[in-house]
Amino acid sequence: MVDGTSDVQRWVRGWRLRLLDAGLLVYPGVTVAGVLQHSAGTAAFVGCLVVAAFAVGYLLAAAAAARRAARPFWLLTGGCAVLFAVAIPFAHADAFFLAAVVLSLAVPRLPRRVAFGLVAAAALAAVLGPWPGGPGWTQAVALVFTVLMVSAFAEAIRANTALVEARAEVARLASEAERTRIARDLHDLLGHSLTAITVKSTLARRLVTAEAARAGEEMAAVETLARQALTDVRAAVSGYREVTLAGELARGRELLRACGVAADLPTATDVVGSAHQELFGWVVREGLTNVARHARATRCSVTLSASTVEVVDDGVGGAASGGSGLDGLRERVLAAGGGFSAGPLHPRGWRLRVTV
Repeated sequence: MVDGTSDVQRWVRGWRLRLLDAGLLVYPGVTVAGVLQHSAGTAAFVGCLVVAAFAVGYLLAAAAAARRAARPFWLLTGGCAVLFAVAIPFAHADAFFLAAVVLSLAVPRLPRRVAFGLVAAAALAAVLGPWPGGPGWTQAVALVFTVLMVSAFAEAIRANTALVEARAEVARLASEAERTRIARDLHDLLGHSLTAITVKSTLARRLVTAEAARAGEEMAAVETLARQALTDVRAAVSGYREVTLAGELARGRELLRACGVAADLPTATDVVGSAHQELFGWVVREGLTNVARHARATRCSVTLSASTVEVVDDGVGGAASGGSGLDGLRERVLAAGGGFSAGPLHPRGWRLRVTV
C-alpha cells in the first residue's frame, strides 16, 4: 500500500503536473503578441515587462501550490491578478488570456459559487468590453475551457489521493483485525494449557525428591499439555497456510470491492478437480492481491476451467512483474508440473495464466 501511495504521489507531483504548468505559459506568450499588436514604443516595452513579471509570478505560485504553501500561493496569485489588470491597457482583450491563468490557479481552491461567479464575470468582461478589435469571444472561450480543464485535473488528483488513502485504511484495518484474531486465539487456546504447565512443573519440582513416582506422573502430564499447546498454536496460525480456491475467491471479491474494482469472479469452483483446488487458490490470491496493490484497474475477471485459471485486469500492468510474489508462485506452479505465464495486454491490462 505504501508503494501505491508513492505511485500516486509521483503521478500527482510528477511530469504530468509540470507539463500542465508549462502549458499555461502559452497564454502569457499570446498576451505578449497582443501587447505588440495594440501598443508601440515605450508602452509596448512596459506591457511586455508586465507580462514577463506575470509569468514569473505564475511559476512561483505553481511551485507554492506543489509545496502546499497556502499563504505564499495566495499572495502570488493575488499579485498575478493585479498584473493582469495592469496589462489590460497594453493588451486590451488579449489580457484576458492572463485571467485564464489566474483563474486556473484559484478556482480549484475556491468555493464553487465563488469560482463560478469569477469565471462568469471574467468571460463577460472579455466579451462586453469596449475593445478596439471587437468582443473578445476567443479570449472568453479560452478562459472558460482552460479553467474547466484545470479544475477537472484537480478533481482527478483529489479523487486519486482519496482512493489511495481509502486503500491504505482498508489494509490497516485488515492487519489490525488479523492481529486481534491471533491474539484472541492464542489467549483462548493457550492460556489454560500454559497455566496448567506452570502449576504442574512447580509441583513436580517440589515432589521430585520426596515422591518420585508422583513427580513422574506430573511431568508426564506436563508433556501431554505441552504437546496439546503446540497443536493449539498450529491451529491458531493455520489461517496463514490454509488456502482454498473458494476461500480465495470470496476474499478476493471483498478485496476488489474495497478497492473500487468491478469484479467478475466465478461463484462455483466444482469445475476444478480437488487435486488443483489449492494451487488455483494460490494463483487467485497472488493475482488479485497484485491487482489491488499495483494495477490501478477498474475491472478484473477470473476464469476457471478444469485445467486453467486466468486472472485479467484492465490496469496499467507490469507493476509487479518482477516481484517476489510472482516468482514464488511461478516456482510453486512449476513444482506442480504446470505452466505459468504473466504479462501485459494491449492496449492496456495484465494477464496471469496458469495451466496444469
